[in-house]
Amino acid sequence: MPETFSAIAGQCFGFASFALCLLAFANKRDDRLMTYLILANVAFALQFLFLQSWTAAALTVLVIVRIALARRYPGNIGVMAGVLAASVLAAWLTWQGWADLPALVAMATGTVGMFLLHGIAMRVFLGLAALGWMLSHLLAGSVGGTLAEALVIVTNAITIVRLIRARRRYPDAFGETKEETS
Repeated sequence: MPETFSAIAGQCFGFASFALCLLAFANKRDDRLMTYLILANVAFALQFLFLQSWTAAALTVLVIVRIALARRYPGNIGVMAGVLAASVLAAWLTWQGWADLPALVAMATGTVGMFLLHGIAMRVFLGLAALGWMLSHLLAGSVGGTLAEALVIVTNAITIVRLIRARRRYPDAFGETKEETS
């Protein structure tokens, strides 16, 4: 049981992120997904700060910036490279040990997914990033954050299945013909 104010606050922000992640990945619309992800990542950043996981906190702040930039500059490789470079720099400045590696890998995977992909492919990359973040939460000792990432993985997988079914059922809505979906 957490005994300090900092540990309790970290756990509370982890549980707040849990609720926000459910709202994010239950959406089929990319714009709503991104809005809820920003809010969830504010809670994650505060959680990591209170739990003194400095690299994960710094990278989570960059996740918020990345989401905004990916929405404004989709497909822009230069902006994506800048985000990746900032991530490496932030990790280098805050590195405490190998426990920080999952956050860095998660950040890189999510960055590629958000800048270069959309729809199902983006959600696959965000699901892989969630695996890395889940490990970061486990290593930081966050119950709520770990549950949030597990929820992200499961909810994201369900949403991917729903999108695949919708694509098969309504190929015209996705700009495809029936032959392309077979």
